Amino acid sequence: MHRIVNHPRRLLYAAALVLIPVAALATMAGTSSAFGQAEESGPLSCEIRIAPQANGLEITAQAHALQEISGTYQLQVTSRSGAGGASLHQGGAFTASPQHPAELGAVSLGSGGGYAIALDINADGHHVRCDRGLGNTL
Repeated sequence: MHRIVNHPRRLLYAAALVLIPVAALATMAGTSSAFGQAEESGPLSCEIRIAPQANGLEITAQAHALQEISGTYQLQVTSRSGAGGASLHQGGAFTASPQHPAELGAVSLGSGGGYAIALDINADGHHVRCDRGLGNTL
């Protein structure tokens, strides 16, 4: 490290090697930890949260409610990269209340390629859908 500090140009290159990938992830994930559109229908809303990790991104799906509510959800993540594509489906039942949002599913993704994320929630006669694309989306 001492040799790098003595040469300002090397320090600049070292900083660039660290900051460029971090900036790329921050751009993909937005400037806050909650990124993606939140949609609502009556007492129910959905949210897709995206948080940068060391090797990629963590996607978390949540349901928020203005009153106690029970229902089902489907989370679909589709990826496309130079090596091909994949699709992941999660789903199940949940209960949410104003004090306790439901964490519906979580997925860790690599930082390359493009992703399309869709969350569908049905509860007590209400339906909401959140969609989010990252990178070179499909």
